[in-house]
Amino acid sequence: MENETVLELSDSSYVAFMESCDSVVFIDFYSDTCPPCQTLLSFLPNLSKHYKDENLVIAKVNAANNPKLSAKFMVRSVPLTLIIGKDKMVKRAEVGLLSADAYIQMIDKELGKSKGFFSKFFS
Repeated sequence: MENETVLELSDSSYVAFMESCDSVVFIDFYSDTCPPCQTLLSFLPNLSKHYKDENLVIAKVNAANNPKLSAKFMVRSVPLTLIIGKDKMVKRAEVGLLSADAYIQMIDKELGKSKGFFSKFFS
């Protein structure tokens, strides 16, 4: 598994990263003891490969090890996934494990790639 394609954010690195970032950011808050979190973590490298040519950063945050970030985003349950737009605002938050396709739809929507169901028939 290629973990170098997934950025690990922390309480100490988050602010500097966001200040220098002009991409859409997908963040996964996870726990080492949460089976659904481990499943989602296994999706992240594939998501990163899928979007390698897009203006998107895939990141993860260990919720237990980063209490300031967990408090900032009001993490009460993991996995928690966030989409942060280029304007640095949270665009979408989802609690729990979704399908890989659901994450792709979330990201595509923020990247402006979602054309709706019928586009695949008429494009």
